[in-house]
Amino acid sequence: MPLARPARAAVLLAAGSLLLTGCGDSKATATKAAVTLDNCGREVRVQAAPRHAVSLNQGTTEILLSLGLADRLAGTATWTDPVMKGLAKANAKVPRISDNNPSFERVLDADPDFVAASFVSTLGKGGVATREQFEKLGVPTYVSPSDCAGKDNSGGGDGARDKALGIDTIYGEVRDLATVFGVQERGDKLVTSLQRRMARATRGVDASDVTLLYWFANSESPYMAGCCGAPGIITRALGAKNVFDDTHEEWPQINWETVAERDPDVLVIGDLTRKSQTAESAAKKIAFLESDPVTRNMDAVRHKRYVLLSGQAMNPTIRTVEGVEKVAAGLREFGLVK
Repeated sequence: MPLARPARAAVLLAAGSLLLTGCGDSKATATKAAVTLDNCGREVRVQAAPRHAVSLNQGTTEILLSLGLADRLAGTATWTDPVMKGLAKANAKVPRISDNNPSFERVLDADPDFVAASFVSTLGKGGVATREQFEKLGVPTYVSPSDCAGKDNSGGGDGARDKALGIDTIYGEVRDLATVFGVQERGDKLVTSLQRRMARATRGVDASDVTLLYWFANSESPYMAGCCGAPGIITRALGAKNVFDDTHEEWPQINWETVAERDPDVLVIGDLTRKSQTAESAAKKIAFLESDPVTRNMDAVRHKRYVLLSGQAMNPTIRTVEGVEKVAAGLREFGLVK
């Protein structure tokens, strides 16, 4: 049970006639202060730029901090990793409501005027509260479009995708949130920076002969990446192949015998700081791989071809770009790039 996911917007400023369009599963129209979003299939109206927002997942939190909005955040929750490099000072100014899902009451204690989440499940049944519960109290909500665009969350687990997620949907979330908070120029600058990093990381990389496996968490019944979520963005950007690209589930649980049979060239390992599953840290994952009789003879294990990623880099977030950078660097180090 890994982490969280994004949404999109097109914005019309009535008198000024400025139109912005984005990707993913939301559209937005605005008249000066008010913004209307079509977000993950529901209309969300934000009457004025939020001043007291709560972010319920690390992915949305890091976007808002990257947009320079720490002073507009009343609280954050659900952390799997240390905050992104460069954001620690800003993050320290914002109250942390909970390391995991907070109660509905605890969120309301923060008196939010806007609530953002990375995953449909965070604002669904069994999560913090439903979107309807917040909206009945006049609090608009937003869910990352990457968790609903081309994705079915109605079944068990972490959902399944009928089409591959693209990096543009993540950029769309940045622009959505920048629009809601009235800082569109900052959003455009952040997207441009991410695009440049992607271009630098992938320049001259041809990993078409390389197979990858992404292990998020749990040693007993491990969560491995399917074809089409954030790991798919990383894999496609480098021209490599995910050994489990034949499943559209976001994070299927796959037994170790099957993993060993597929015998990937490189293991991309989640290095998490949370403690909700077995083998959360990379150190514990590697210790398991090198001692278990089923996995210790895998080619990647024998040659220690490990790339360590934060949990956020393995989810659809702005840190997915960090994932591309680190996997590309690892493949170069292993001499696997043509």
